Amino acid sequence: MPWPITETLFLIGFPGSGKSTVGALLAGQTDRAFVDLDAQIVGQARATLSEVFAREGEQSFRKREAEALRGAPVGAVVAVGGGAPCFGDNLDWMLAHGKVVCLRADEDEIVRRIGDPASRPLLANAEDLRAEVKRLLELRSEFYRRAHLTIETGAKSAMEVACAIGKALAS
Repeated sequence: MPWPITETLFLIGFPGSGKSTVGALLAGQTDRAFVDLDAQIVGQARATLSEVFAREGEQSFRKREAEALRGAPVGAVVAVGGGAPCFGDNLDWMLAHGKVVCLRADEDEIVRRIGDPASRPLLANAEDLRAEVKRLLELRSEFYRRAHLTIETGAKSAMEVACAIGKALAS
């Protein structure tokens, strides 16, 4: 499933949409580097995402995220944090520097996949998890819609999603 070697593939979408799992599969199938921005930030900060949010605040986290995004190797498969496309010029930058694929699942599927939201800073304290997921999805939808390609992930395995992305990018 080749796409131009110079292009980076940015996977965007809500937490629980499958970005990290699908990204690792795609990178392995195409012999590319895989970068999970959230994991990279956790490693650099030596703290969980929730701890980074609590200690530094969301704006500082978003600054770390933007720097990590721009530092990803050209040609890599990059799993981008769910809120990253919505801040600053991150989405415009991604659209100009590679292919942006949005992985989409509905709120029920996301809630099922997330399970315990304790590690999700913007969801951890939600009184009604499904309602908060729905609210954030609505806020972010205008950004997610701008992706070059959107793939529904709800009823598909990670391998099926990876294959759908590869097929769409190869055509």
